[in-house]
Order: sequence, then C-alpha cells, then structure tokens
Amino acid sequence: MTPDAPASGAADRPDLTAPSLRRRMACWLYEGMLMFGVVFIAGYLFSALTQQRHALEGRHALQGFLFVVFGIYFTWFWHKGQTLAQKTWHIRVVDTAGRPIGQARALVRYVFSWLWLLPPLALSWVLGAQGGEAAVLLIGWVLVYALLSRLHAQRQFLHDALAGTRLVHHAPPPQPKKPKKARHP
Repeated sequence: MTPDAPASGAADRPDLTAPSLRRRMACWLYEGMLMFGVVFIAGYLFSALTQQRHALEGRHALQGFLFVVFGIYFTWFWHKGQTLAQKTWHIRVVDTAGRPIGQARALVRYVFSWLWLLPPLALSWVLGAQGGEAAVLLIGWVLVYALLSRLHAQRQFLHDALAGTRLVHHAPPPQPKKPKKARHP
C-alpha cells in the first residue's frame, strides 16, 4: 500500500457529518414556507371535493386529510433523498449507515417527526392555551427540541434517532465547466 492510498476504503464511505444546527433549522423554516403551497393546494382540493362552504365545517376531516397529504409529500421526497428545502440547503436524509432510506423508513420518520409539534399542541389543549400562549409554547418547544440534538452523539434530532435515520451534509456534484467561446475580431 502506498502512503497516498486511502486506508481500507475510507474514500468510499459516505460523509455522515450532521449539518450545523443553524443550517438544519434554516432548512426547517424554509420547509415550513414551502408547505404553505402544499396546504393551499390540498385545502382547495379538499374544499372542492367535499363542497365545503365554511372554514370550520369539516375541519377535523381537513386536518386528517392534510396529515395524509403531508405524509405522502415527505415520505415521497425523503425516499428520494431530500425535499426541495433540503436540496437548497444541501442536506440529505439517509439511514444510520449512510444509505438511502426506503418508503417504510421514510413513513416512520414522518410519524416520529410529529414530535416537533404534538407535545406543545397537546399541552396547549390541556391548559386551554390559545393564540399567543399557544404560540409561545410551540416556539419554546421547537427551540428545546432543536437544542436537544446537541446531546445526541451524532448531533441528530430525536425523531431521526428513533426512526433510524440521520440528516447529513450533501454537497451537489460539481458542474462541468463550459468551454469558453472564442472571440472573433
């Protein structure tokens, strides 16, 4: 073995380094903004199919429908490796060994990802908190949940640890350089 050769296939192993918490949270916020479009289209489809005339009419059915639509959206894109927001922020979802995840694992990750929202929503319901109080509970929990990733050995979120997935840095492949056009005098 030459001194310049990589040790036992180290070059073949994927980089499993977690992106910074700041980058993951920026991606999370961007994902939330993109979800407004998904909610708008899904809500329009639901109201058209059910002939909904008032916003509170059938709201639990709409919530269930959105849960399923979000599940399809995230399961599909995570199975492919990344959502649009994750692609923008160069983040990929893989299993603990760095391999792409299947649809079943993506679905499990989706269910566990509700740990971002369910605890503060349940607490708001129990306390009868509405409006600003509920928002403070939600924002406070999101901050605590995000900071808990610092306690994980690989800096992963709790739902990723439970689902057997991880977020990793994923640099896009380098673009081939275009040849310069010759100038004609």
